[in-house]
Parts: sequence; C-alpha cells; structure tokens
Amino acid sequence: MSENKRNTGNFIQKLNARLLSKLVLIAVMMFGFGYALVPVYKQICEITGINILTPKDISAKEISNTQIDRSREVTIEFDANTQGPWRFRPVVSSMKVHPGEMTQIVYEVVNKQAYKMDAQAIPSYAPQQASSYFKKMECFCFKQQTLEANEARQMPVVFYIDPALPKDVKTITLSYTFFEVGNKAGVAQSGQQGKT
Repeated sequence: MSENKRNTGNFIQKLNARLLSKLVLIAVMMFGFGYALVPVYKQICEITGINILTPKDISAKEISNTQIDRSREVTIEFDANTQGPWRFRPVVSSMKVHPGEMTQIVYEVVNKQAYKMDAQAIPSYAPQQASSYFKKMECFCFKQQTLEANEARQMPVVFYIDPALPKDVKTITLSYTFFEVGNKAGVAQSGQQGKT
C-alpha cells in the first residue's frame, strides 16, 4: 500500500509540475501579446485615421519635399466654438491658399474669469476627407493651454494643404472647440470664501 501511495504522490507531483509549466508559459505568452499590442494598435490607428487627436510630427524632409501647386487655390474657412467662460475666435474668417504652401493663422483667446484655467482645443474638418490632407506643423491644439485670470493670448496654427488633395475639394473648414479641462471655479471660489 505504501508503494501505491508513493506512486500516486509522484504522479500528482508530475501533474502539478506540468500544470505549473503550462501556467508559466501562458503568463509569458499573455505578457508578449500585451507588449506586441501597442505597436499593432498604433498601426491600426494610423491606417484607419481613428486617433486624430495625437499629433503626428512632420519632419523637415517632408516639408522640403512639398511642392506648391500654384495652378489651384483652396479656400480655408476658420471657425471657433467654446465650451467655457472665454472669448475664442480666429483673427480672419477665411483665406485662400495654394496646396503645398506653408501658411499661418492666429486664434485669439481671452479668459474672462478671475482665476486660472486649463483648456484644450479639439479640431474638426469639413469635409471629413480633408483631415488627412490638412498638415499642421504647429498648433495650440497639440497640448493643453493654461490661461491666467483675465489673460488674452494669440495662438498660431502653422499648416499646409497636401497637394494630393482631391481636385473637387475647393473649400475646407477648420473648426476648433475650446473647452475647460477640470473645473477650477469651485476651487477658486472656496479659496476666496476661506479668506473672508
């Protein structure tokens, strides 16, 4: 009987060792899959154009290779929407540009509150297909903006239109929605009440 117990004990130990090695292998494979998922996700986003909020750095080589198509003009219309207590607008409502030509537009923002605010601008394009041809080199939308109390600021957008833009697109609307990130109003008001 003791021999049977010993054989059974050895058999169970072998089963446990196999199970442990399988579990370790599964854990390593899961880690590898998670690690490989990041570049795969980035590639999918680039191909489908889903993640348009993340700015893509455009190298100087791409700029120098851009040729200006002087045979055509595209009208760029600028729009501004706000979600918060400030004034936000472009300095001009539209301009005509040649595809490939480096251009700059300036947006003005004024924080009308007596406290500091963090804000973010989100761009949108019309027609939607134009978004992949609208190349921004510099934009205030790339990062959050911190506006001091009653601060006025001019924020540039440097861009060009890719000459590969379909010929039937004659007008592009660039619209920004500028909204507050986090609510500092309650913090500022509670701080003022504490001082009285």
